[in-house]
Amino acid sequence: MDHLPPYLFARIDEMKEEKRRQGVDVIDLGVGDPDLPTPPHIVEALCTAARDPKNHHYPSYTGMLAYREAVAEWYRARFGVDLDAKKETLALIGSKEGIAHIAEAFVNPGEVVLAADPGYPVYKTSTLFAEGKVHELPIRAENDFLPVLEDIPADVVKQAKLIFINYPNNPTAAIAPLSFFEEVVEFAREHNIVVVHDNAYSEITFDGYKAPSFLEADGAMEVGIEMHSLSKTYNMTGWRIGMACGNPDIVAGLGRVKTNVDSGAFDAIQHAAIAALTGPQDCVAKACSIYQERRDVLVKGLTELGLDVTAPKATFYVWAPVDDCMAFSAQLLDQVGIVATPGVGFGKNGEGFVRFAITRSIERINEAVDRMRGIDL
Repeated sequence: MDHLPPYLFARIDEMKEEKRRQGVDVIDLGVGDPDLPTPPHIVEALCTAARDPKNHHYPSYTGMLAYREAVAEWYRARFGVDLDAKKETLALIGSKEGIAHIAEAFVNPGEVVLAADPGYPVYKTSTLFAEGKVHELPIRAENDFLPVLEDIPADVVKQAKLIFINYPNNPTAAIAPLSFFEEVVEFAREHNIVVVHDNAYSEITFDGYKAPSFLEADGAMEVGIEMHSLSKTYNMTGWRIGMACGNPDIVAGLGRVKTNVDSGAFDAIQHAAIAALTGPQDCVAKACSIYQERRDVLVKGLTELGLDVTAPKATFYVWAPVDDCMAFSAQLLDQVGIVATPGVGFGKNGEGFVRFAITRSIERINEAVDRMRGIDL
């Protein structure tokens, strides 16, 4: 427990609530929780399934076969990746759950996990739960926020058991070409390392960009697994449904942990997830259009305020350089009631950046920019 840090977003929630108790109208551009509603046809599928008593019992540990088949078909249609629904897919209670459990399956005490810094905090905490050691991979602007694999010390590589990667990236909003995934496959093959790709943001893309799957890379199925989620794609963050896909032995290892620590995702939610994956996808395109408009408004406003920001091609985050991220974030919250996430909360290499989420309306984003005009940033 001494090594386990407070979860960043839980602390941010506490700070927001304190401001609200003081009567402050807080504009939350911090945690990436979509404000758009879940599409109606998905909600209706849940309601129908929830009324059926057959769905009121313990669900399958690995997920309904119908759901896993829908996942496999979605991967085939979206990425051109063929998956065996029975052996190469697994239902998750959100991708965070899979990320939190995967190290327990493959990392022994003292073994090394490679994880980007800055990065999603759960990569590191999952390693701590497995009593592994984290080796941080700096991701920096000069390298397009991609880790430089050849910079990893040889003695660290020798001890490494698993590597987490995440593109489109949280928090930097960086994207990765398929050639980078191919480089990771070769690295993993050479050193016998399990690859875990967190692909939760693949469908939140702009300007015609389409994000690849790690599993599209030649040889990826030999070395890795991809965690995916319906949370961002279909505005289903609170529903807790996702999937792990990839190498059957890695999928089975994760599944073995899951059978010992949870009882699977509620069948009615899996029915709703089937409706999401197999139903009309115009809802996804519509959401991306809304986010792109918000992105443009926020980037324009921040640029006018003197921040050197780049419009992201994916995710609903804007990664903005500042002098002191903690001081900047505190100033926004204390002086004008705006929540932005300090980059150092994602790791020491996040210093010098803050993350803004475009999960609020254009009106609220404009209001946030107007408030910022009134202070000395």
